[in-house]
Amino acid sequence: MNELVIEPGRAEKNYWRDLWRYRELFYFLAWRDLLVRYKQTVIGALWAIIRPVVTVVVFTVIFGKLAGLPSHGVPYSVLVCAAILPWQLFASALSEGGNSLVANANLISKVYFPRVIIPLSSIVVCLVDFLISSLILVSLVVWYGIPLSWKILALPLFVVMTMLAATSAALWISALNVTYRDFRYVVPFLVQLGLYVSPVGFSSTIVPEHWRLLYSVNPMVGVIEGFRWVLGAGDANLYWPGLWLSALVVACLLGSGIMFFRRTERTFADVI
Repeated sequence: MNELVIEPGRAEKNYWRDLWRYRELFYFLAWRDLLVRYKQTVIGALWAIIRPVVTVVVFTVIFGKLAGLPSHGVPYSVLVCAAILPWQLFASALSEGGNSLVANANLISKVYFPRVIIPLSSIVVCLVDFLISSLILVSLVVWYGIPLSWKILALPLFVVMTMLAATSAALWISALNVTYRDFRYVVPFLVQLGLYVSPVGFSSTIVPEHWRLLYSVNPMVGVIEGFRWVLGAGDANLYWPGLWLSALVVACLLGSGIMFFRRTERTFADVI
């Protein structure tokens, strides 16, 4: 029978190896969060569809009908839906992952395991919601007869980019939230603000050209425009400088988030 012996410095040296050794805990936490998410709800997983549908309708009416913003030759509902899905994946993962450590305080204070497992398991559950809500976009593409091209092969890359952006932000927020509980109020504010500064209800092509690269510092700009480019629901020519800048920002946030999380992780059990 194998035994895990915790010695001074041992956990530090074997941290990344322990992520694999504790993979069953990761599966258990993800499965638990998935079951709890819609427990005792009347319509269950349909909430993953209702929320984006309502948002798409509201944004289509406000920005497409009333404001008359351009949709690049596709129905405005498709333009919005192609942005709503990655945005809600990011926002849900940030909210769930950011509060995950505090929500599992009892587990953290009682047993050793790589703490990064907790926010990662919460984020993975949000991916399930994304896959369910993707049925909306598939339905719109079929309904309007929008032809797909080879670009659809790049879609998984933009999903991965969304997950990495959410993970990087969640690592920062979850670690800060352990010490500074004010962040449970900051996260909803950031999510709401991000919805309006990201090109969810409109195309980033309306941003003046000399500001567009700076606008792409927001990593979700590259993700959203990438989703639209894949589906032919945005600018025909993807703004590559902005995409590379968004990807660079995600990489920097992810690297710094991992380092900050690891540096503060050893104090979680003491302050939580």
